[in-house]
Amino acid sequence: MTQAPTTLDLGPQTRVLTRLAEGVGDARLDDPTPCPDLAVRNLLGHLTGLAVAFRDAARKDLGATTDTDPGAAVPDIGPGWREELAKVLGELAEAWRAPDAWTGMTRAGGIDLPGEVCGAVVADELVIHGWDLARATGQEYRPDPAALQASYGLLSAAAEEADRDAGMFGPVVAVPADAPLLDRAVGLSGRDPGWTRPA
Repeated sequence: MTQAPTTLDLGPQTRVLTRLAEGVGDARLDDPTPCPDLAVRNLLGHLTGLAVAFRDAARKDLGATTDTDPGAAVPDIGPGWREELAKVLGELAEAWRAPDAWTGMTRAGGIDLPGEVCGAVVADELVIHGWDLARATGQEYRPDPAALQASYGLLSAAAEEADRDAGMFGPVVAVPADAPLLDRAVGLSGRDPGWTRPA
């Protein structure tokens, strides 16, 4: 008997991100973020693009959106970006509510991977980039606990791989074992949990 894949409702975490984006003032768009070389506007553009890509990955609607390397160009935002981001985040969450999204193979960022793994990857992207956005814009951040747990699980597994520098995450930043789960996930993602935006 085949075991059913582990699924996760991404809606709570996409709503957290939508609220964070609504709290970003235009004066903050060029501020730095914990992501090297990305200003707030570029991070928001990246979130918009990844929402579209992972929405289509869930639908198995493979093509330009799922084949593009996210590092191929520096993303940016256009007019009406708040509405656009909220829309595609909602579509992303809805697409991953379909059981078929979590089964079979799909593609994201030009990489073929099982649907269940892809779902964990998108949960991680939403959690860690939510932290990036909150820190960069001085907002409180409370990620969805289930999405955070999925993110931590994925990052922990990635950290056990021999060659971290060649993977999708940067070198691990050491964080105390008794630190909050979010701080431990952030450290595993290659970020310093103590990062604060410049005064």
